[in-house]
Amino acid sequence: MEIFERCQEINTLLNQSNEQAARNELIKLLDHHEKYKIPYTPLINSLIRETGLFPYLKPDTASWQDRFVFEAFKVDTGLEFPITLHREQSSLLKQLLDGINLAVSAPTSFGKSFVIDAFISIKNPDNVVIIVPTIALTDETRRRLYPKFSDTHKIITTTESEPADRNIFIFPQERALSYINKIKTIDILVIDEFYKASKLFDKERSSSLLRAILKLGSIAKQRYFLAPNISRINENPFTRDMKFISLDFNTVYLDKKDYSSEIGGNENKKSQALVNILSKNHGKTLIYAGTYADIDRVSEIIKKNIKNSETPLLASFANWLERNYSAQWDLISLVKKSTGIHNGQIHRSLGQIQVKLFEEPHGLNKIVSTSSIIEGVNTSAENVIIWRNKNGKSKLNDFTYKNIIGRGGRMFKHFIGKIFILDAPPEEEATLLNLTLPDEILPDISSSKYKQDLTNEQIAKIISYQDEMQELLGFDYESLQKSGTLQGDANLIRHIARDMKDNPSEWNGLAFLNSENPYHWERPLYKAINLLPGKWDIEYSKFVAFVKILSKNWTHSIPQLLDELAQHRIDISSFFTLERNVSFKLSSLLNDINTLQKSIFKNSNVEISSFSTKLSHAFLPSVVYDLEEYGLPRMISKKLHKYKIINFRNEDLTIHDTINLLNRYSADHIYKSIPLTEFEKYIINYFFEGIRKPQQL
Repeated sequence: MEIFERCQEINTLLNQSNEQAARNELIKLLDHHEKYKIPYTPLINSLIRETGLFPYLKPDTASWQDRFVFEAFKVDTGLEFPITLHREQSSLLKQLLDGINLAVSAPTSFGKSFVIDAFISIKNPDNVVIIVPTIALTDETRRRLYPKFSDTHKIITTTESEPADRNIFIFPQERALSYINKIKTIDILVIDEFYKASKLFDKERSSSLLRAILKLGSIAKQRYFLAPNISRINENPFTRDMKFISLDFNTVYLDKKDYSSEIGGNENKKSQALVNILSKNHGKTLIYAGTYADIDRVSEIIKKNIKNSETPLLASFANWLERNYSAQWDLISLVKKSTGIHNGQIHRSLGQIQVKLFEEPHGLNKIVSTSSIIEGVNTSAENVIIWRNKNGKSKLNDFTYKNIIGRGGRMFKHFIGKIFILDAPPEEEATLLNLTLPDEILPDISSSKYKQDLTNEQIAKIISYQDEMQELLGFDYESLQKSGTLQGDANLIRHIARDMKDNPSEWNGLAFLNSENPYHWERPLYKAINLLPGKWDIEYSKFVAFVKILSKNWTHSIPQLLDELAQHRIDISSFFTLERNVSFKLSSLLNDINTLQKSIFKNSNVEISSFSTKLSHAFLPSVVYDLEEYGLPRMISKKLHKYKIINFRNEDLTIHDTINLLNRYSADHIYKSIPLTEFEKYIINYFFEGIRKPQQL
């Protein structure tokens, strides 16, 4: 490679105002320098400055002008030393510091989180609210911010936590809605992946995100919304008075190899292509399978064709999985092939541990995933393989496809992301984000405030719904609406209230949920789950049986629970799905039922909130359940309890008390206090990395 000639080509592209092409060619040239350990010349540094990639500058070999830029674009992001932002990051930060509301579309590799961190560090706001799509991203964001800002702000991720004077709230939208009454004012509201407010991209949860945007936005002084790959946004009430910026500023280059034509839909050819790619490319690899069934297919191909590559770390992980989950679990044999699974179903701590192992040099080398890997975590890899052009049952659209391949490459790690396409990609298209006021959130909004955004039919629906709910709930309806206590779909809430009013005798058994005997729960559980037909992923009788057996979650191990569940043909994979349904869907439903029955059956004195709270923690002590979000699995918490490090039975114990208590210890102290396997020591180290305060780093 003639470096000088390549530099001439890049300079020509810059002179032709084709900066993106120049930047791509420069990134490829930087990869060549990295691969062959070639020092940067002043010319290379000059081209880096011209293309705006300031963090890539090497001051030791740069001209004084380039060194000046490297220093001038440094900002405090809460770390020990300031970091250099690239040109577009700096532009966004300046606008935020000027108080401008921004809705930003930028590539995955852009580095949007640095802008948030720099804003917090420089502006020092009292209350920051960050809405993320998933629990996994909640913890990932907490881990990033905790070491930087926990000395100045209380970092809150759970709804049980009380706010302090200065807070950084990190929530999925559903949690934010149930917490909003505790937040008086917001200095900046950050919505990550705000494209999910469109039904096109998230059919089930878009309405709750829209509701959160409206409610939180009404008390926010400033707003900053983030997404990738958006070309335009329609005029709408959710991003009103926000400046939309669409950036195509990449910091890595994607090298795409499309094998879909020669594969031609032949599954055998596709399998062989996958094996060939994995055998020739040994870097970290994300395999996008698209569906749960395709995860199973890809897993089988790997198990049959890829040699074991078990490091001591992975061997200890496999042994730990076998002992604490199920010896029959497919993941164990995959781990022995240096492969993990990310499908959004497994325990939160286990998903985080796999992503952590994926980042280790001697950890997992491959992760097979559904779209959960792009929705749930901010991880990236040297290689991305597109196995199936599907997102669940539907075809991948161009937006999601770009989001997936955007996981290829990473700043300072892999200048080039290698993309291997085994299924025909979607047609390229510009993405218009179309946000509208859907019927599901109409009861939560003011018909007068949003009159310009509503049709006459929608205004009539709002009035009709409010009249009917006031008839059913009387004066309670207005206070319930203001408090945001009711979390369910408006039509479901109305249906439950109407049924209680018309058929009160059918609701007589709710008090049985307070019984210590799980067999007494059956009738009210059947009544509840029948309200959401087809939403429980299993036959009703098996789901009720699962709830009863899950009530032993604290006293029994997962293998013991699975032994009991075997008679109902519930295996480890179903266990994860059903536990999530219990802790989220069922607990939320029973919360709404409890709120409505207290309003309608005023003389009954029935209160089932303690039962719905138990469900929301999967029958574990609340702090144990919360610690799983922090990366600490329940089986280690059980040991901490057994050996009297922490009394999780203490009902006054909070997650922040627990973190403060654990911060007084060291990982070494815990090693000496309780019996731990080597892999459990690894987990505890990882856990402590996420709770250390700035002075402990």
